[in-house]
Amino acid sequence: MKLTTILFSAAVLALGTSAFAITGKEVVQKALDVPEPEHTMAQIYMDLIDKSGKTERRQMMEYGKSAGGLKSVAILFQSPASIKDTRYLQLEQGGGKKDLKWIYMPDLRNSRQINADGGSGSFMGSDATYDDMSTRDIDDDTHELLGEESKNGYNCYKVQSTPVNPKDSQYKYRIQWIDKATWVPVYAEMYDKQGKLLKVLTVEKLSKEKGQSGKAYDIPRSTLLENVQSGHKTRMIIEKLQLDGTNIPDRLFTTNWLNTGR
Repeated sequence: MKLTTILFSAAVLALGTSAFAITGKEVVQKALDVPEPEHTMAQIYMDLIDKSGKTERRQMMEYGKSAGGLKSVAILFQSPASIKDTRYLQLEQGGGKKDLKWIYMPDLRNSRQINADGGSGSFMGSDATYDDMSTRDIDDDTHELLGEESKNGYNCYKVQSTPVNPKDSQYKYRIQWIDKATWVPVYAEMYDKQGKLLKVLTVEKLSKEKGQSGKAYDIPRSTLLENVQSGHKTRMIIEKLQLDGTNIPDRLFTTNWLNTGR
């Protein structure tokens, strides 16, 4: 499950998939096939919440583009002052290749590419890692339908996804609850390499948003990611949102923008 906003599992008795008219892989494929806007522009609040409840708010602009089935994301942090003008760029390559990711740190006045070794690192102090934000091809995992279950008021399919190559993921497995009506994952659990619950992702608000093209999309407007082992949480809230027709320049999705801000 990708954690970008327009972008961001407990051991249970596995039920035989033959009892259902749909397989786990088919459920995940339908979730991946949900139509996405060609362009997105969103002002987002990232709240970092420690185990005592103390909150640090970060504000950012996120720009997204979807073309030829490939997604690009550019993020500009606006506040607080300590991280202002930090920029992040992620480009999906497709064809089984890993996403390209870079981050520009203004205090260092340079950018660096996030390689495979850095994928498990925290994204800007949040509970999401760089790998959490990456795109996984459907065949990177096996997908087992565990059943049907209501979660957060949604009637869902419950699917466990396990990496084909254990070294290719920071998690032993993930469980997602995918809403039958929208095919949007509304809840997810991620388990560490020892099989212990590590993180829980909850979609707190899912709303249908109409783009300038006239098309409507189901968008998670508020999500909460909790590291249950540390007690730290990250809430992402979309404050303002524009879909399609936003005329986002292609230069935003280049390393030149990453390094210069122009």
